[in-house]
Order: sequence, then C-alpha cells, then structure tokens
Amino acid sequence: MTQPTIDPMQRDPKGVAPTDSYRPADRVWVYRGGTWRAGVVEAVSPRAATVTYRPNSARGTGVDTLTAVYMLPRADVDPLLDPVPQR
Repeated sequence: MTQPTIDPMQRDPKGVAPTDSYRPADRVWVYRGGTWRAGVVEAVSPRAATVTYRPNSARGTGVDTLTAVYMLPRADVDPLLDPVPQR
C-alpha cells in the first residue's frame, strides 16, 4: 500500500470531504503519529468519525475519533485490517 504524502494541515479546506460523507466500513487513511495509517470507519457524525486503524505495522489496532482533515479515502486493501469478502 502506498500511503498519502500530503500534510493534513496543507490540504485545501474546499477539497476535504465532510466527515459525514463517510460511512461505517469505509476504508480510509488516518493521520496519526506524523504518518498516514490504514483505517476503517466505525461511526460518523457531522463533526467527527470513529475509526479503527493500524497504529504501526504490527497486527494490533487502535481506535480514535478524528475530524475530516485527518482522513482520506483509501482504495488499497489492508489484509490485516479489512474484512475478507464473503463468497
């Protein structure tokens, strides 16, 4: 997976999708600890989203509440985080 390289504070506010445009189970990138990390949306409100994410390259996860500027949509599949599709 290729992580985004943009600094969240350098994003054009007009280009930041509102937090409530995301839905539970959406794949996202979250900006934490100075880097973008793979995450999955758990819940959203107009102001923030709760996201489960991988805080490092290990198998564990973290949960945090983020505002939209710290989130980006993610297309890549993270095999340790994303659910396996049912056949």
